[in-house]
Amino acid sequence: MYAYTDRIREIARRLLSEGRVDVVIGYRKGTVPFMNEPFAARTPEQADRLWWDSFCGVNLANYLPRRTDRVGVVVKGCDSRNVVVQILENQIPRDRLYLIGAPCGGMLDRRRIAAELGGKDALAAEEKNGRVLVQGRGFEVDLDRNALLQENCSICIHRNPVIYDELAAELIQEQVNVDRYADVRQVEAMSPESRWDHFEQLIRPCIRCYACRNACPQCYCPTCFVDESAPQWVGKTLDPTDTRTFHFLRAYHLAGRCTDCGACERACPVGIKVRQFTKKLEKDVKELYGYEVGLSLEERPPLDTFKPGDPESFIM
Repeated sequence: MYAYTDRIREIARRLLSEGRVDVVIGYRKGTVPFMNEPFAARTPEQADRLWWDSFCGVNLANYLPRRTDRVGVVVKGCDSRNVVVQILENQIPRDRLYLIGAPCGGMLDRRRIAAELGGKDALAAEEKNGRVLVQGRGFEVDLDRNALLQENCSICIHRNPVIYDELAAELIQEQVNVDRYADVRQVEAMSPESRWDHFEQLIRPCIRCYACRNACPQCYCPTCFVDESAPQWVGKTLDPTDTRTFHFLRAYHLAGRCTDCGACERACPVGIKVRQFTKKLEKDVKELYGYEVGLSLEERPPLDTFKPGDPESFIM
């Protein structure tokens, strides 16, 4: 994946030199291991700071809504699907974007690496032949890359960008025969009381920092429902009712719009499995409407349109 870096820099320098875009949004190497940062290159010289490896997990589509400049942006499969939804929802015109496609073999989970290190401080990581060599002061650890993937990446079936203007590398083979909803079915099989307890325990550590909302490329309402004061939909306290209301309402707001990019779980400072909410609704939307999010600019999300033949069995 390091070979992407030179190609992304080359594309960015050309686009900026020719004046085809005002900015190229990509990644730069982070100041701490396993944490690369979003970076906006505005000159051909700044393009040399762009970087790519398996720690570029931040979804760059989050930086696109309501922009008025011409933007080049590096997009993985999930990023590109979020861009499709943003275009459909009139957040940014397609002709203002230059999409640099980055076929993705999956991003690595820094929390899983930290768990493998058992408290040791890492200084660097290098990938080669399906292995990850993590180095620190006085130690080296050789780890299996597949065991370190983010959970959403391990079950991703759209690793290639669905729309792009130019590719940073050749398209890769998509994963097949992947069971995306095994964990959802386990929860569905519980009794109502057990399901209630499951979600109560899931969100108990929540500190209501809204990092999951802020990291989500589809949370771009001018005023979020948690910030409304007239009417006030949800309180500002850590009362369990307010916390529960936030998570359930946010999940329903993303029904038919979430691409399972994992941005919410990456951002959560207390490690809540936020995707447990959105994956259930993803499964329901797929089963009810046969719809997968962000695969086509020709098909709108099912919950923002009306068709006479839509299922209505849930309407009381």
